[in-house]
Amino acid sequence: MEKKKIVILGAGFAGLKLARKLNNNPHFSVTLIDRYNYHQFQPLFYQVATAGINASDISFPIRKVFQNSKNISVRLAEVTAIKKNENIVETTIGDFSYDYLVVAMGCTTNFFGNKQIEELSFPMKSTNEALTLKNRLLTNFESAYSAESEEELEEILNIVVVGGGPTGVELSGAIAHMKRHVLPKDYPDLDFSKLNIYLIEGGPNLLGPMSDLAHKKSYEYLTNMGVHVWTEGRVTDYDGKTISLADGRTIKTRNLIWSAGVTGNIPEGAVPQEELQRGNRFKVDRTSKIIDTENIYAIGDIASMETPKYPHGHPQLARVAGDQAVLLAKNFAKIGEGTSEDKLTLFEYDDPGSMATIGKHKAVVDLPKFSFSGRMAWFIWMLLHLMLILTVRNKLAIFFNWAQNYFTNDSSLRIIVRPTKKDFRFNLKGYRRFPKNRDKEVEA
Repeated sequence: MEKKKIVILGAGFAGLKLARKLNNNPHFSVTLIDRYNYHQFQPLFYQVATAGINASDISFPIRKVFQNSKNISVRLAEVTAIKKNENIVETTIGDFSYDYLVVAMGCTTNFFGNKQIEELSFPMKSTNEALTLKNRLLTNFESAYSAESEEELEEILNIVVVGGGPTGVELSGAIAHMKRHVLPKDYPDLDFSKLNIYLIEGGPNLLGPMSDLAHKKSYEYLTNMGVHVWTEGRVTDYDGKTISLADGRTIKTRNLIWSAGVTGNIPEGAVPQEELQRGNRFKVDRTSKIIDTENIYAIGDIASMETPKYPHGHPQLARVAGDQAVLLAKNFAKIGEGTSEDKLTLFEYDDPGSMATIGKHKAVVDLPKFSFSGRMAWFIWMLLHLMLILTVRNKLAIFFNWAQNYFTNDSSLRIIVRPTKKDFRFNLKGYRRFPKNRDKEVEA
């Protein structure tokens, strides 16, 4: 019997987990499509950006995962459109037909329509962007030596992070750690008392969805580390040198890091724009099928599923994405064995809790029945994230770097790598020349 074709778009937490669970399933041939040839462990992007760990330690070649697979094909491409009436996905390397399509393309940074901020700020939603930010921070400190005025030095040494979720909180804490323990040793002739770190959050609390203890402790930890925390602050404009807030406050800076929100990576043609949910997400039923489609599913951050426990949709977390992928794989297996769709298992998420780290011995953990913070929370955060890393080699590499950082408050990864004059980049249609003088595109 001919195998049914499943096409998975995206190799993030949801897409990769689904492909692994379908590996060697006798009923399906699976094509996994992603624009990168590696899986990215997003929770540790901030440590790459602050030179705590190597980018290669949190990036895993997708093809290596499926070297012994008999039914998984991997393709490097960008999705351009979905023709749902023809069961075809259009990509930059050609069309792919499918019997079942799973969209797991995740989210990208949401700039809320502000093109100026999008052009001039530094997001951190990919390994490339984390490396770009690392290079920016390191070259920024080097450029402090050539500042021609106090105003220019202020612009160079002010670092602003917008968004008080886990990414913003963890990144602000890591930069504050660098300021205190690392930079004075690397640059003994610079006055880092002039380096100011601002964390701007539009809501009343940091780590908004978490507990009151997490709100209180994250604010306390960061302010004690010297971070200027501004809550209920809405950034309205940025010209590359000055940030403007809605209440009239301004900050001079050349370093705006944007982590204020996400929006779904929606391919053209799947559903009409007006049918998308808040955050640019697909509305799906409890089997993860997109509403009003016959054979298209969505899992992970890009899906909005209403259940009795989560009437407004699930949080956009790796754990949710992974659990949805596991259940969808089980349901596909049932379909392959002849089970009717009305007898498939429905999804429900049991929240094991959430956590965030702010710095050494500083973290917050929310469990279903209680919350705690401090040294024990920090060790639990490290242990859990180390367990989630994909390979033994990467686990060991990260553990070694963490151990070195723990005992020395230092690392040896502060290397600036710029493109050469003959640098070419693959854009999935072929190679193109890398543009000159584009600071935002300087990557390691």
